[in-house]
Amino acid sequence: MPEIIGMGVVGAGAIGLRGALTHLTQPDVQDRVRVVAVCDPAPGRAQAAAARWGVPAWYETYEELLANPHVDAVTLCTPIGLHYEQGLAAIAAGKHVHFNKTMTTTVDEADHLMRAAAERGVHLVASPGMMAHPHNRRIRRLILEGALGKLAWAATGTAISDYHLKEEFRGGDDPLTNVDPSWYFRRPGGGPQYDVTVYCLHNLTGILGPARRVTALSGLVLPEREFRGRRIPCDMDDTTLMLLDFGETLFAFVYGTVAGRVTPGFQPSFFGTQGAIIGTKFGDEELKLPEDHQPHVVGAHAALPESHVFEDLMQLVDWVREGIPAIASAPHARHVIDIIEAGYRAAATGETQTLRTTFDPLPLDAL
Repeated sequence: MPEIIGMGVVGAGAIGLRGALTHLTQPDVQDRVRVVAVCDPAPGRAQAAAARWGVPAWYETYEELLANPHVDAVTLCTPIGLHYEQGLAAIAAGKHVHFNKTMTTTVDEADHLMRAAAERGVHLVASPGMMAHPHNRRIRRLILEGALGKLAWAATGTAISDYHLKEEFRGGDDPLTNVDPSWYFRRPGGGPQYDVTVYCLHNLTGILGPARRVTALSGLVLPEREFRGRRIPCDMDDTTLMLLDFGETLFAFVYGTVAGRVTPGFQPSFFGTQGAIIGTKFGDEELKLPEDHQPHVVGAHAALPESHVFEDLMQLVDWVREGIPAIASAPHARHVIDIIEAGYRAAATGETQTLRTTFDPLPLDAL
């Protein structure tokens, strides 16, 4: 493997522009990773992205990008429902893969990707790697050390609202600002669970460890949306309420909704017999410090949006170049997928579902 990883950006929509191209073309990372190709099927979009960010090759088909011998790894910045097939194709081509959240929509798909990658000898990194945040490590340490006493319950969640209808890449007339958000509201990969609750679940399970069971209620509040005067029919649930069982009488309420929130940001709140952590506050102590940053989020990256995507990308770069396994692991992502998928199944059947996956959370000595 070369000293400098050649990255292919698959999809020049919102996350590809904001999370991959903007960060990976900064001067400070060119000694480790360079964007060598970008692809997007929308006419003119890949070409425009390549021209703006100085990418040497652009394509309208994914197959052309995978055939480029300078591409060592890809970041899938595409609709979630495409990640499984695109991941398999990249693995077959011998490319390392970074999945923007969520890695797949089902556990079976995640299992297949992980087996295929192991057989091909390539690495998979799956966003969001929330345990790279120092405050989440502090929270896990406090809980493991018993600062809250016996944990009783937790809560986390967020809402999709109309965020994706108003992003800066949606309202223009050129290929880089007219990106269609319709897929966010459609099956198989749309809805707030795969789109935003995935952050909350990575935080929650990264701090507490794997869950055991899930039950849920789920449905569709808004059967259609409007985007630039056009009707978008919606068929993916936009409101899901889950109850997770972590064992030993530790439960968690998790929600992904069309509107509203009862917890701060994507952060869980934890309640124990001797204290509570509300978001990032332990009593009067703020656990998220001004100087905090993820390992690679320094300099210009700290001021750019989607820095968590950049962090996970650099974890893949470090894994390929230096053999350092990523915190944003495929087993953790698969467990979160298990929770989401089983939650929908529980809502459809009215029966509590036993989760079939697990992962190894960070041990105390790594925090």
